[in-house]
Parts: sequence; structure tokens; C-alpha cells
Amino acid sequence: MTAKLLVVDDDPAVVDMLCELLAARYQVAGETSASAALARIIVEGFDVVITDVEMPGMRGTELLAAIHEHNPGQLVLMITAFGSIELAVAAVRAGACDFITKPFKTDMLLLAIERALRERLMRREIVRLRQRLGDDHGGGDLVARSPAMRQVLELGARAARSEATVLITGESGAGKGALARWIHDRSGRRDGPLVEVNCAALPGALVEAELFGVRRGAFTDAHESRDGLFVEAAGGTLFLDEIGEMPLDVQPKLLRVLESSRARPVGATAEIDLDVRLIAATNCRIDEAVAAGTFRADLFYRLDVVRIAVPPLRDRIEDIPELVQMLLVRAARGAPAPIGITEDALKWLCRRDWRGNVRELANALERAVALSEHEMIVLEDVRDLAAEPPSHDLLAQAAARHLSLDQVERGYIRKILDACDGNVSRAARILGIDRRTMYRKIE
Repeated sequence: MTAKLLVVDDDPAVVDMLCELLAARYQVAGETSASAALARIIVEGFDVVITDVEMPGMRGTELLAAIHEHNPGQLVLMITAFGSIELAVAAVRAGACDFITKPFKTDMLLLAIERALRERLMRREIVRLRQRLGDDHGGGDLVARSPAMRQVLELGARAARSEATVLITGESGAGKGALARWIHDRSGRRDGPLVEVNCAALPGALVEAELFGVRRGAFTDAHESRDGLFVEAAGGTLFLDEIGEMPLDVQPKLLRVLESSRARPVGATAEIDLDVRLIAATNCRIDEAVAAGTFRADLFYRLDVVRIAVPPLRDRIEDIPELVQMLLVRAARGAPAPIGITEDALKWLCRRDWRGNVRELANALERAVALSEHEMIVLEDVRDLAAEPPSHDLLAQAAARHLSLDQVERGYIRKILDACDGNVSRAARILGIDRRTMYRKIE
């Protein structure tokens, strides 16, 4: 929509000149009285107010203060023929979005207006994203612009409606924990607790006690009885991250809990009833662990009721722009001013592979915010995060994944066909084969 501007100056000729100058780009109105301008601003609302500083009755700085009493977020651009560093600093400290002096060039005025409008847009986006982060209760890392993530959330929404055990798979930092929180917040147990535990971080000898509880005197250091994580999560959800690191001797006990909804605390003589929904996650191939004998097959099948695979960030680059904006809001909390990102810096971030996924992206943006000397994150701020974004080297990826020649050929042909929008003749020319051979390979 066309931005709406109000020009305020006690000189009618200046008001007419500015209105005529800006009318080609914006919807512009003018006032020669500060008090009349204030009344109009309160009633109508404007995207940017352009006001002179020296005016009879009410100076521009006084008008600025009065405007912000009614609308603290109003953008006010100040113009004066009596410019000074002291006055500019005072105006900006009072809340002016920018300050230019007469005489000024048209380009300078237009640039200041566009900068103000971008700031207004950024403020609105930050408010929207903060509201979204608050609504998600910590699941704000989830963005579903890409088809892959839309499928993940569709499956997650169906899983949330049931009590079935969910197994979330994916690389470290891809958002498995965020998805677990997202499912809990949309389940019938949303009013109950969500207890999160990393199985890899549990002391090996105390895993059973941590999960199921312990009774006083059960072992040397058990000086008092203590409920386990399953009891803490009663009425809610227990999220077991890195389930593949669960000790083999504890796995049968976890299996029994899943099958009977009962557990026996360490040192107890009787079982207790449990009311918990379990979500587990892993970044390893549990089926391979089963084949290797380090994970019980029966527990795997009991966990693998609803499996949701979170794709790595490099396979959903459509999500990166919105993720960047959301993570910037989080990283900039407490910063003196809102922080955005330039287009070339965002494009550079979208080119990276992000082997550490969302977690690596979040850490990189937090570092960029902390070290940036600009109002927005610029290309130089993110370029320092790594020498150069790693290239999508198909051969290197194929070698790392131990792909066969047949798999490499099939994948490359598909890439070329996609690049040619399905044009078989053009793809065949690029591949250096005739059309008949191309059709045979497609078959």
C-alpha cells in the first residue's frame, strides 16, 4: 500500500513544495499549524510525519513529544534550517527517526523517508515475530515455508491429537526438540508439564533412578526418596532426547513402562501408576543400533509408533529467511535497537549448508548481533562466520554417503532434467547422449 505522509511547516510555500515533490510516490497531506497537525495525527494516523523544528507556538521537538504521548511508535522525520550537531542529537534522543537540514537535496529527503518506512516495517515484523515466539511457548524454531516442513507439521498435528508414542528422527540441531514441544503444546496434555531430558547426559549408573525414582536407602547415596522424571511429567509429556544413548540394561524397564504404564522406583517393593505421554528423539539410525545389538528390537518397535523425520536445514532452504528473522529477534533481545538483515547477507546465509542445522544458524546470528557495528546485519558480519559457504559438491556428497555409480548417475540425470524444466532434448545435449539413450535412462 502507498505510504501516508504528513508534512508540517509554518511556511505554506514549503508545505506546498514538499507535498508536490512527494505526491508522485506517496499519499501526502500538509499542515501549517503544529496543533492542527497533532489533532490530525491522533485522528487519522500517518506512516511518517515530516516536521520543521522552528515553528511558532509549538516547536517541532515539542510536537514530537506530544505525538509520542499518543503514539510512541510514530515515525517523525525532522527538518530545520538551523541545523547543529547538538540539535540533531537532541531530536534523535527525543525519538525522531531521522534528522536533515535545509537546504537539502531531493534524493536525501527521499532516502530518509524510505529509511523511516523500512524501520516501521521492521518494527511491525519484530512485534509479529515476538508474538509468534510467545504463542509457540519455546517452539519458535519451527518454520514451515518448505513442503518438507509442512509435511512434518501436518504429521505432528495428527500425532498431537492422539496419545501414541512419537519417535522423532533427524540430525543434531534440526529442531527435534522444538517439534516435541510443538506437539505437546497442541495435544490434550498441553496443560500438563513437559519434562525434557537428554539421555546422553544422564549418569550411566543413575539412569534408572532418574527416570523411575528412588526410595531412601536404595543405595549408598540415596539419603532421601525422590520421584523420577516419569512422575514429574504426570499428566503431561516426557521427552526423551537421544534415546539411542539409553543404556542397554535400562531398556527392558522402559519397555515395561510403555506397555503397562507402571514403574517400580529403585528400592521400592511396589509399582506406581504413571500417566505420561512419551515422545522420543534420536539423531542416529536406531534400526542400525538394533542390528548391532546395542538397542533392543522390542523397545524400538514400541517407540516407533508414529515416526516423524525432521529434514536437515540444507534440504529446506525456503525456511531460512523466516528462521533468520525469528532468530534475530531472539538474539537481539536486550539490544538497544531492533536489528534486521540486509538482502545480500540473507542470500549468503541461504547458500550455506548449515551442517549444524538450526542450532548452528542460531549461534551464528547471535554472534553476528553481538559483534556487529551496524544497525542491520550486513554481509561482512556473516562472512566472518566462515571463510566461504561450502559448495554443494555432488561428488563429495556421493563419496561421503558411499553411493553406487547407479545411484550417482540417477541422481545427476534428475538434477539436469530439473534444471532443464523437463526438456529431454536439452538435457540429453548437456549430458552428451542422444535422445533415445536419454529416454531409456529415464525409463
